[in-house]
Amino acid sequence: MILPNTADETFKRDRGMSVATAQGKLIAVIGDEDTCVGFLLGGIGEVNKKREPNFMVVDKNTSVQEIEDCYKKFMKRDDIDIILINQNIAEQIRHVIDSDNDNPLPAVLEIPSKDHPYDPAKDSVLRRAKVGHGTQFADVLYHFVFTP
Repeated sequence: MILPNTADETFKRDRGMSVATAQGKLIAVIGDEDTCVGFLLGGIGEVNKKREPNFMVVDKNTSVQEIEDCYKKFMKRDDIDIILINQNIAEQIRHVIDSDNDNPLPAVLEIPSKDHPYDPAKDSVLRRAKVGHGTQFADVLYHFVFTP
């Protein structure tokens, strides 16, 4: 949860910075129930002024169209800088994720779920890293992020 610091906002506003600059950006989550609950317990849950949450719980009854719509909505929101999505869910909307890779923000990070382990071969971020920087860079990135 992000709580605004009123004194800090006044300080920044007086020096020509916008209130939006003073506020933090959000992490959005598209995942199964366990993933979303875990992140919500960690404090990432927010609802914007339009009463839109920054998370979506995907279950067996969730259509691919609903996932795509939620993803596109998160991509357009200016208060979200990172979208975490379970990799198995990302696979369902891979065509949308791969076609929308021009913008660096929000960053889309694929994460494992309890029932589906992470597969680096399917991760579009690592695939782009291999193309842009070579296989060795992507391998170092993978081990930095996913090796304890």
